[in-house]
Amino acid sequence: MSTPQETPAGRHRAPQDAPTAGNGQGGVPLVRLINAGKRYGAVIALHDITMEVSAGEVTCVLGDNGAGKSTLIKIIAGLHQPSSGTYEVEGTPVSFDSPREALERGIATVYQDLAVVPLMPVWRNFFLGNEVRKGPRMDIPAMKKMCKDELLAMGIDLRDVEQPIGTLSGGERQCVAISRAVHFGAKVLILDEPTAALGVKQSGVVLKYIIQARERGLGVIFITHNPHHAYPVGDRFLLLNRGASIGYYEKSQVTRDELTGLMAGGAELEQLSHELESAGGAAAEIGRSLEEDVTELGISHEPTTTESDAR
Repeated sequence: MSTPQETPAGRHRAPQDAPTAGNGQGGVPLVRLINAGKRYGAVIALHDITMEVSAGEVTCVLGDNGAGKSTLIKIIAGLHQPSSGTYEVEGTPVSFDSPREALERGIATVYQDLAVVPLMPVWRNFFLGNEVRKGPRMDIPAMKKMCKDELLAMGIDLRDVEQPIGTLSGGERQCVAISRAVHFGAKVLILDEPTAALGVKQSGVVLKYIIQARERGLGVIFITHNPHHAYPVGDRFLLLNRGASIGYYEKSQVTRDELTGLMAGGAELEQLSHELESAGGAAAEIGRSLEEDVTELGISHEPTTTESDAR
């Protein structure tokens, strides 16, 4: 198995080395973080993160619980400001004071809980907080038609937009939230663990609509802890561990098995396997099994020297 170009924790490929295919005007990414960090008092939640999101591309952010994914979302979505580094939108440094400001710049976030009202119809949830009015009253026929048309444009053919959104499957509710964000002018779509609570089939439905959003020219940030969901749809992959980057790759630089190996944490698994083996008995059997997994995943701990390093 080939070994991906290793990136030391907290370091990345320089943004200017990234391809311009799918970028915005003049090759400028829709969103870019440069050496961004976030402190909460003495606690370092995020350190020295560089990443970019371009139009028509999916950037996957992977990491286990506590890796810093939520903090990263909050910075990009405008909920928090970075303590260090630079945040740019279409090449212009920004400092958002609220998610509303980020939304006005085309950055929409679909959180895991979706913020829907289960007993309200699909069309009502679709326009919640953004109702279309005709004089003093809501224009219900227009909202129903727009909702149906937008869902169809994303490839979602619901039986009836009058049905309560709570009657839809988890995957369908995620897709309604995605199409809602697209309808209201999102250029960048942040998806917070959209497949975390879904089965295999429903996860596939969501991944299909992520591809639909990419094909419509959106920049998508797909937050997940599952490399098997990220790899089929991703164009770039940022791996986080304890608030720092352990790798930033384009798809051509890493295979799915290598991505899985990096996510598994080879050094930690290897150390654990040695500790279990030294304990003897049944623990040693488990340790040997873990060691075999590390070998099978082809996890390398030594940085690979690239041409650019040699120069």
